[in-house]
Amino acid sequence: MLHYKTHVIAEDAPWVVFVHGAGGSSSIWFLQIKEFVKHFNVLLVDLRGHGRSKHITTSKEVRHYNFEVITRDIIEVLDALQIQQAHFIGISLGTIIIRNLGELSPERVASMVMGGAIIRLNVRAKVLVAVGNFFKSLVPYMWLYSFFAWIIMPKARHRKSRIMFVNEAKKVAQKEFMRWFTLTYELNPLLKYFEEKDTGIPTLYLMGDEDYMFLPAVEYIVNRHTNSYLQVISNSGHVCNIDQPQEFNSRAIKFLCNVSLQSLPESVDTMPQLAAV
Repeated sequence: MLHYKTHVIAEDAPWVVFVHGAGGSSSIWFLQIKEFVKHFNVLLVDLRGHGRSKHITTSKEVRHYNFEVITRDIIEVLDALQIQQAHFIGISLGTIIIRNLGELSPERVASMVMGGAIIRLNVRAKVLVAVGNFFKSLVPYMWLYSFFAWIIMPKARHRKSRIMFVNEAKKVAQKEFMRWFTLTYELNPLLKYFEEKDTGIPTLYLMGDEDYMFLPAVEYIVNRHTNSYLQVISNSGHVCNIDQPQEFNSRAIKFLCNVSLQSLPESVDTMPQLAAV
């Protein structure tokens, strides 16, 4: 089973599950926990091969991963903790895993908060993936990861996010990186399916205004899916939970509290910079 950590404030409190991206670990949420535990029970997971879940690669002896396998790892933890339903918060590739969980087990997902959501790969992202697949066996994986981090988070104010993600990625073994990189072959058909399929699950997209690779696709999707909302965080890049943690926390908590009360926001007056369908 994945390594996980819980913060329980009350047996009847709603649960929030945090899902990190590729190359990270649950430690990337350190700027969120203090605020969220004031309102919710919190579950943090380390995805297989990451953080303190490195053991899972040898115990399950999986050569190649796919998104279903990774998603079911999280469902296994929910079952073990007897969490029937939760709110899910993800960052970057973690948003794809959350969205896939909403497909595989929609009754478990009360709502989704998608930070730096990956909804569609633009031309530049497709080129990056192609370059990565070509060079992944030729150069040290950290060169690739550092290069990708710089392309996705290029500005000086993104430096903290870049450093954190690169430092976390250094803890992932080369073979493990290769397994995760094979997931890029699944991305295009999976994202296309997600774009066409509207789950109706209450979803808040939190995007940095400088997340130039992924923000345009999110702006498009919220106009097509019901119960989908977008808030753009100023002076922030792809990893908005680190670039602007106070904004990320306040907006996400307000949204989740509204969902818990079964009272979704109805206008831009209730949630600043909200685009609703």
